[in-house]
Amino acid sequence: MKKNKFLKATFILLIGGFFTKILGFIIRIIYTRMVGNDAINLYSLVMPTYSLLLSLATLALPIVISKLVSEAKIPSLKIISNATFITLILNTLVIIIIYFVKDFIAINLLHDARTSILIFAMALTFPFISISSILKGYFYGKQKMLPHTISNIIEQIVRLTLIYIVIPPLVNKGITYAVLGLILLSIASETASIIVFLICLPKKFKINPKYLKPDLKTTKEILNMSIPTVSSRLIGNIGFFLEPIILTNTLLFSGYSMSYILQEYGSYNAYSISLLAMPSFFIQAISSALLPEISHYYYQKDLKMVKHRYKQALILSLITGLIFSSFIFIFRNFLLTTLYNTTNGSNFIKILAPFFVLFYLEGPMQSTLQALGQAKKAMYITTIAIITKLITMTLLSLIHIGMYSLVISEIIDIFVVVIISEITINKTLKKRI
Repeated sequence: MKKNKFLKATFILLIGGFFTKILGFIIRIIYTRMVGNDAINLYSLVMPTYSLLLSLATLALPIVISKLVSEAKIPSLKIISNATFITLILNTLVIIIIYFVKDFIAINLLHDARTSILIFAMALTFPFISISSILKGYFYGKQKMLPHTISNIIEQIVRLTLIYIVIPPLVNKGITYAVLGLILLSIASETASIIVFLICLPKKFKINPKYLKPDLKTTKEILNMSIPTVSSRLIGNIGFFLEPIILTNTLLFSGYSMSYILQEYGSYNAYSISLLAMPSFFIQAISSALLPEISHYYYQKDLKMVKHRYKQALILSLITGLIFSSFIFIFRNFLLTTLYNTTNGSNFIKILAPFFVLFYLEGPMQSTLQALGQAKKAMYITTIAIITKLITMTLLSLIHIGMYSLVISEIIDIFVVVIISEITINKTLKKRI
């Protein structure tokens, strides 16, 4: 493996991520101004549920496939075919379950009947996202990042085009239809992404019929890695799912109105966190390129290169975090006005920005834990952090500080994840010596 492959892969993902992010911001600006704050607040309310269900439906397969393909122990086609078999069965079950529980979630947990149809619409997008994720994992494992970059850009272009065509007529019918339209657009954009991946498959990629049949051994291999990995993500998304539910009920109990909670949570989630997560494409690029590299070197017992790549990733992430956090902190009002035509959430950014420097380290740390075969420990870390966050948020909500209870608990969550992850990685590498 070439020494510069990590930096080359990271650079390609960074360039692609930059253009994808620009297109994403253009889409967000256009959509926000088309539908208004009420639709954005409704979308923010249902997003935690979507993230939770999506983690369950995709089973963290991109990470698992990337690791297995990079180790080259099993033929790539066998990995892809077994992963596809698993995910299609799982997606079918998830869609059926969601059909029967969507009303309960909407009325009893989210306290908004409009979200019922949105939740089911989200479930219908899962098979398309899952197939796209499997192909993405294959290219990650081969450290061929250009197909992923091209697919992301095409996906955003398709989404942007359809927003111009589909959303305006839906806005006239109501904000629920406008949000529903945005959700269902994912089917078209993910289909475009799948087509790009299939076109980019190498010419030497031969379809051997014997590798297309589900294989029990390979299936077990995938599940043994994916279950702890997806458990970690599920726990994180369960926390994200419970966050607005606990926060809403606790703040209502403390005397705050539902309109205040919707407005403030919408500002926090759709504007503050969205803006602070702006450099996520940098971190995603670093993390995605890092996982197959560390997995390969760790499998080869080359700990020197494992430590070198990990250190490189942390330094790149830290520099990125410092630059972006400082920029967002200083120009927060200008950025909010330019991107979202509002200054809502500026007060939250002022407090969160200095601590988000550490947040940008979480991605490389999680990828490193996955590559080192420490998916279970990553799950434990996530569990500890989520429980700490929810308990802190609940207690702080009772002392009448409003949405700042969520802001403070978010900061505590960042510290818990970073500190425990660093300790775990160092211990794992020392044991391998």
